[in-house]
Amino acid sequence: MNKVFVTGACGFIGSNLIDRLLKDGYKVIGWDNFSTGRIEFLNGALKNPNFTLIEGDNLNVSALSDAMIGCDVVFHLAANADVRFGLNHPSKDLNQNTIATFNVLQAMKERGIKKIIFSSTGSVYGESNKIPTPENDEFPIQTSLYGASKVACEALIQAYSEGYGFESYIFRFVSILGERYTHGHIFDFYKQLIEHPEISKGTLIKSFDIF
Repeated sequence: MNKVFVTGACGFIGSNLIDRLLKDGYKVIGWDNFSTGRIEFLNGALKNPNFTLIEGDNLNVSALSDAMIGCDVVFHLAANADVRFGLNHPSKDLNQNTIATFNVLQAMKERGIKKIIFSSTGSVYGESNKIPTPENDEFPIQTSLYGASKVACEALIQAYSEGYGFESYIFRFVSILGERYTHGHIFDFYKQLIEHPEISKGTLIKSFDIF
């Protein structure tokens, strides 16, 4: 049975992924610093003998490396996702996204793990001139520190894949919806519709300026 390591285990994507991996018969190590994730998202997983949850931070590379012992693949989902207010705390995206990803890659190298699945973002395309934006479109000027940090993460992963023979998969997610979804454009838009039923949808869309 393969053993899987998941960073950001208590998050929306991480917790749903863990449920699916356990259902498919994998052993799973969940890793989370509990800063934004919700441990209750893992209530079901915690009852499964094939699941272990470890509290830890991606900035602690030695602890990260120890937690990965025996794993075959890493799903790296943990990140700072505060896109809107990134300029208020510019070091957060660097540390929690780029440096954290470097630490994940280093820990993988130390443990001989060669396969990584990484959650990037559609924000890497900045303000593209092509709408809809094709996946192979060129990256324009970055419009957020979050997007810039994810571009750096992708580059690091590509470099480790070339230099150390990693097998890597990068997914540029945009506004994923589903059970345990807790933040984002669609979530905020829906909340505003519930809180202000007297305002027309057209007015809300214009005020949010998201389409």
